[in-house]
Parts: sequence; structure tokens; C-alpha cells
Amino acid sequence: MPTITRFEEIEAWQTARELTKLIYVFTEEGKFARDFGLKDQIRRAAVSVMSNISEGFESQTQAQFIRYLGIAKASAGELRSQLYVSHDLEYITSEQFSKAFAMAEKASRQTARFIAYLETHPQSQKLREDSAEYEV
Repeated sequence: MPTITRFEEIEAWQTARELTKLIYVFTEEGKFARDFGLKDQIRRAAVSVMSNISEGFESQTQAQFIRYLGIAKASAGELRSQLYVSHDLEYITSEQFSKAFAMAEKASRQTARFIAYLETHPQSQKLREDSAEYEV
């Protein structure tokens, strides 16, 4: 696996970003837009997936990164559960449900594979370069 120097290069983060945009679009429509509780919760879960991937990448150790990836994966599961509620209440169509659900599953699988990779390739170094120069 090539060295990742920015969290934006992580495929799971890219998928989570697409998913978040999709969730924001869905939640602006019809009955969903008026269900402030579910709307807020599902948006926060979507943002949590991508945020925890990026926060973990910027953390101090690989162990912390893996922990944050686990939280991101859990948020993807939470989001899938909320998609069921959204569909059951007919806030989203079956097509919208399928598209978002598949994307959430993809983000979850990508995150799980990344965790497995990191666990089988322990490194004393971080995954990114720390070549920033500081002037005092």
C-alpha cells in the first residue's frame, strides 16, 4: 500500500464524503426536512464517519488511528439503522434507501479492511509524512 500523506487520500473517507452529501440532500426534502430529530441524528452519523477517519489520521499513534477508524465504522452502522427508520417512515424512497445503504456498507467495508491492514502491518512511524517546518 502506498504511503498516504493526507486523509483525503483514504478511500473510506472519500466514500463517507459522498455519503454525507447524499444524506444532506435526502434530509432537505419533504417530511424528512421537518423531522428535526432524525434529520439531525442521521446527518451527525454521516459526518461522524468521515470526521473520525480524518481525526484518527491526524492522531498521534497508529493505535489511536485504529480506534478512530472503529468509531467511524460504528457510525456507519448507526447510519444504516437510521436509513431503515427513514425508509419505514417513507421519508426516502426505496431507490434512495438502496443507494445510501450501499454506500454506507461500502464505507464500512473499506474502513474494516483498512483496520485489518493497519493491524497486520504495525509500524513505529505514522502513515503520513511529518516534514512540516515550523518557525518560531
